[in-house]
Amino acid sequence: MTGDPGALAKTASAAYDAALEVIASVEPRVAEATRKELADQRSSLKLIASENYASPAVLLTMGTWFSDKYAEGTVGHRFYAACQNVDTVEALAAEHARELFGAPYAYAQPHSGIDANLVAFWSILANRVETPALERLGAKNVNELSETDWEELRHEFGNQRLLGMALDAGGHLTHGFRPNISGKMFHQQQYGTDPETGLLDYDAVAAKAREFKPLVLVAGYSAYPRRVNFAKMREIADEVGAVLMVDMAHFAGLVAGKVFTGEENPVPYAHVTTTTTHKSLRGPRGGLVLAQEEFAADVDRGCPMVLGGPLSHVMAAKAVALAEARQPAFQTYAQNIADNAKSLAEGFNSRGAKLVTGGTDNHIVLLDVSSYGLTGRQAESALLDSGVVTNRNSVPQDPNGAWYTSGIRFGTPALTTRGFGHDEFDTVADLVHEVLSHTTPGTNKAGAPSKATYRLADGVADRVQARAQEMLDKNPLYPGLELT
Repeated sequence: MTGDPGALAKTASAAYDAALEVIASVEPRVAEATRKELADQRSSLKLIASENYASPAVLLTMGTWFSDKYAEGTVGHRFYAACQNVDTVEALAAEHARELFGAPYAYAQPHSGIDANLVAFWSILANRVETPALERLGAKNVNELSETDWEELRHEFGNQRLLGMALDAGGHLTHGFRPNISGKMFHQQQYGTDPETGLLDYDAVAAKAREFKPLVLVAGYSAYPRRVNFAKMREIADEVGAVLMVDMAHFAGLVAGKVFTGEENPVPYAHVTTTTTHKSLRGPRGGLVLAQEEFAADVDRGCPMVLGGPLSHVMAAKAVALAEARQPAFQTYAQNIADNAKSLAEGFNSRGAKLVTGGTDNHIVLLDVSSYGLTGRQAESALLDSGVVTNRNSVPQDPNGAWYTSGIRFGTPALTTRGFGHDEFDTVADLVHEVLSHTTPGTNKAGAPSKATYRLADGVADRVQARAQEMLDKNPLYPGLELT
């Protein structure tokens, strides 16, 4: 944001007060829940790696008349009339994305990260399966295929191979997890991490790729606390003739902020790159697809191939957020995210906690809570009772599975937005350690051990909340924004 911060905060306060008054005139319970959500976020330690705090400018952009528009198609080529203003904001979002990430092509329509991945998957299938088939059969598009040829093409679509990172190693549901649509679209296999170190073993990934010969090699992660060498991943993909797709949803802010450069920046190496626009990028909830020129035309068919009408109000907010990320201050912010994650990891290590991979060099710290005798679900609940908002997460070879888990995933983007630094994150580590050290597993109604129930020692929650509140008061959320 530019301009006088105090004046802008006063203007934002008036805007939100007026908006809530209008909302309350129709459904006061929604207005009250909205007020309460702000109060709750202000009074808790938000450590969920996939969450952040968007600026008032980004938030206000979503509450406009763009919400009322249908705009299927692409810029300048819509299936609805009167979309000239939607063309403007979508073109701006794509322009900012291209400039920010150095990508030849950007597509701003996906509603979420999963939508972005679906667009990417189907674009790759179109490019590498459909187009060669049409050329072979002498057809311009699938509508010209005979029923027999169409059935053959559908069979080819459904028998392509995808190799992605295993969920318990830090991958995402959409990287080939069988219950997810990605695991149903493709014949899929997964690569993991070294069982001793928890780190990616590129030789092992290469060996698996040579054996499996996937059409798509997916890189990127949801809960891997280290950086990835994307040059090596591209070498593996090229060796087996695969398309390298990188999901950078979690660390896009570190790429945008020039913390991840060279071989750690996926955009020059990936054929197709997907991301969300929230998380470390600090924008609205939504997705982006970046692509090399070879795949641009296929990605541009995201609607109607996968998507319906784009959310024009969210695309406008993406344009605002990406414009913010192009400011020099964002690079400082991104570096602080990474530095704060190291501080949090060092804080845990100094207190004897067990971290997956022993530390971090991105924005994620993954704590193995089995050393406290707890499941992830027990730890998550005890921390929430104490005003510390986290999420449970699998660790490699997790004995408790994906529901109860053995880990807690921490992320530093949100509290970094609030202004937390090294000392505060060391204190956060101390507060988490205090809660978990005073939590014991519970039992079910029959008296048997339970993976869900727990007991937090008396007085701990209040004590931790009081210490946390001191830090929160010194680093207010949306400073100067006051609701009447």
